[in-house]
Order: sequence, then structure tokens, then C-alpha cells
Amino acid sequence: MSLSYNQALKAQCCLPENTSLKQFLDNKELRTAHVGVYVYDDSAKKVIADYQSDKYFVPASNTKLFSLYAGMKYLGDSLRGISYREDDTSLVLIATGDPTFLHPDFQSQPVFDFLKKTHKKIYLSADDWWKETPLGPGWAWDDYNDDFSVERSRLPVYGNFIRWSQQKLPVRSNAAFEETATVSSTPEISWMVRFSTDSLPKTFSVKRLPDSNVFVIRLGNETDITQDVPFVTNDMSSAAQLLQDTLGKPVNLLVYPKTPNAGWTIVPPTPGVHSGYINSRPVDSIFVPMMYRSDNFFAEQTLLMVCNLTTGFMKDDVLIDTLLKGPLADLPQKPSWVDGSGLSRFNLFSPQDFVTLLIKFKNEFGMDRMKRILPTGGKGTLKNHYLAGNGYVFAKTGSMTGVVCLSGYVYTAKKHLLEFSILVNNEMNSAPAIRREIETYVESLRRNN
Repeated sequence: MSLSYNQALKAQCCLPENTSLKQFLDNKELRTAHVGVYVYDDSAKKVIADYQSDKYFVPASNTKLFSLYAGMKYLGDSLRGISYREDDTSLVLIATGDPTFLHPDFQSQPVFDFLKKTHKKIYLSADDWWKETPLGPGWAWDDYNDDFSVERSRLPVYGNFIRWSQQKLPVRSNAAFEETATVSSTPEISWMVRFSTDSLPKTFSVKRLPDSNVFVIRLGNETDITQDVPFVTNDMSSAAQLLQDTLGKPVNLLVYPKTPNAGWTIVPPTPGVHSGYINSRPVDSIFVPMMYRSDNFFAEQTLLMVCNLTTGFMKDDVLIDTLLKGPLADLPQKPSWVDGSGLSRFNLFSPQDFVTLLIKFKNEFGMDRMKRILPTGGKGTLKNHYLAGNGYVFAKTGSMTGVVCLSGYVYTAKKHLLEFSILVNNEMNSAPAIRREIETYVESLRRNN
């Protein structure tokens, strides 16, 4: 008789010696690292590989799997782009955390179209349901200028970054053609821009001052190059300014209580009860890039959107506590979970936690949907790996200095479905070499089970 997952979990200490696992662990690239491995045969209902699977590891972007679960469980079929209250003359927008608003990856913009058509005065509600910080706990302070460390906010616009472009254009000078560099930004901004006087190196770069929207540009020798630089959100004041510039009409911040029009006092809305809302797009349209390119911003905003829908305000730790006491209460080891993206080293999960989650995904949402959301071999963050496993391996990567992780599914030669989690911490060797060794081990699971 086959074992249930919980029975298999209890029987893990009785596993026979696993030759493939032993070869993987004995590899020179891993001898000084902290390694955890857990593999569950969902078809046979048994654990087939286990090494330090109940220990805690920094999972890096494998954390996004937990944010994905929260989003899939609570966000429904479509993202709520904006909520609003209105009367005859005024439209008050209540932010929902949707990261796709005016994002350059999405041409369709239903919320913007709605705002463009209105002739009413537009206000952005600045009520106190935003209880988070722009940067997450444990994030590296000096990553603020990098596109993977975009600020979180209640009303993201343009992905909360400015896309800077340098182009070289030919100009006629003294009857000859020379090149001159031009720099532009998307969106166009009225914030302060300075040009660096550094002569070396001759490479294009944009550096924002740490605490303000002042951008210092150094021209380079490149012909066409772009750089995405996060801007300081300043709660919603930056969003209001950029939205106003794009709409071409005033957008005002509204702090409660306030009377923007004579005779009309706006009362703070009851959480979740508004005059209406506009959906922006299907939820999987952010879940796929969140997994395929490991998009930190989409993962962070996913947690905030879920928290907003379920509690009426935005604060990660409140939502995480609710999840861990509710639908994730059966995790074998209670994790330290602090952000949506995995940028923080305060996140600590076990391989058993990830396998438990992967089983939940399969049972609650089905493998067809999971195979559409998770990258397979040759796609996304697996584009250079698992080429032989294309259509058989579906997994999420996780990487930061000293951390290499992979958790996901494998369809085996015997048509079994395996859930697996391989977490490597404190590695001092080559991360690419360790990824190759993980790939070799996963391929052995596919061939031999």
C-alpha cells in the first residue's frame, strides 16, 4: 500500500543509500558547502532522496514560490488595477499595488485608458493603509541603484524605475560627420539630472543619489545602450507627478480628512468597499515573468496586493503570519519568511518546506497551470540548462552570493512526477559549476525513476 506524504516524511530516516545523491554530495564543488536535498515521488507516494532536508537554508529567489502561492490562492483570475470612489465632479483613486500600471512590458493599460477618459478631478488617496517600507528587511543598502532592487509602493508607475537610453547620432561638423551622444528617459522626467565629468571609464552609466531623485549620467562610447534605474517613490508623490505628466492633467494627493470641493467631505473608505474598481490584466501575466526572469518587483507587489485584498492594508509580515497560521500551517519546518522576492538573507526555509509547497501547487491549481508558469529547460532562468529536460523539468532557480538553489518538478522516464528541492548555501566555489552539478543530479532523477 502506498504511503501518504506525511507518512513518507516520517519514514525518511529509513531511506536506502542513494547512489546518485551520494555522487552529487561527494562532488568537489560541494564538499565545503551547506547542502539540503529532498525528493518526493508523487506517483509512488514515497521519499526517494533526503539529505539535511529539515535544516534551514537561505533560499534566495526560491522564496518567490511562496509569493506565487499567495497570489494564486487569493488574487483570483485578474489583477485589480485600481479601486475608486467618485461623485459628480471628483474621482478618488485607491491604490491596489498593481505593478503593471504604465509598466513598459505591458502595452494594454485599462486603468490609464479609464483615467484618460474622465473629465473629473483626479485625487490619489493617501490614507494610512500603507504600512510597509520601500525596501525590504535585510536588503543590501547599496543595491538601491540596481534594477533588481526597485522600491515597493502602494501605487507603482512605470515599474518604479526610469529607463535611460544613450544613442550615438551622426552630426556634420566642418564638412565631416562626427558622432554625438544623446540621452533620453522613459518616462520623461522633470527631476534633476546632472552629467558626470569623469573621463574614465568610457562607459555609459546612470547613478541616482541614494535618497533623492537626482540622477548623475556619465556618457560612454556605446552606440545604443539602456539602463533601468529605480526612483525614490516618496510614498505616492513621485507616482502622482509622473502620472500627472503622462495624463496631461492635474493629479492631487488626498490626505484624510479633507474637503477637495465645497460641501463634500470625503470619509475614509471601509477596507475593501469602494464605488468600483478596474481590472488590469490576467494574474498569470505577472506570475509568468515573476518565475521566468525571477522578477523581484512583481513578487514583492504580489504579496502587497494579496495583503491589501485580505486585510485592507499593505504589510508583508501581517500577511505572512496569516498564511503560516492558515493554509501553510502544515509546513514541516516553520520558516523565517520576511519578503516576497528572496532578496533578504533573513529568509530561511527547508527543502521539506518547498516540497510541501510544490505538492500544494499541484493539488490546488493543477500541473497544467504550473507547467505554464514555471520555466522548463531552455526557457527563462533555465535557458542554458536542462535542454534535454525541456518539457520534463519545471523549476524555480535561486541565486545570490554563496547561494545556489533549485526547486520544482521532474517528469521521469517511467512517467512518475517528482517534487524536489535542492538548496546550497555557503558555497565558495563557482556557482555555474554547482548549477551544472545540480543539473546532472536532476537529470539522473529523470532517467532513473
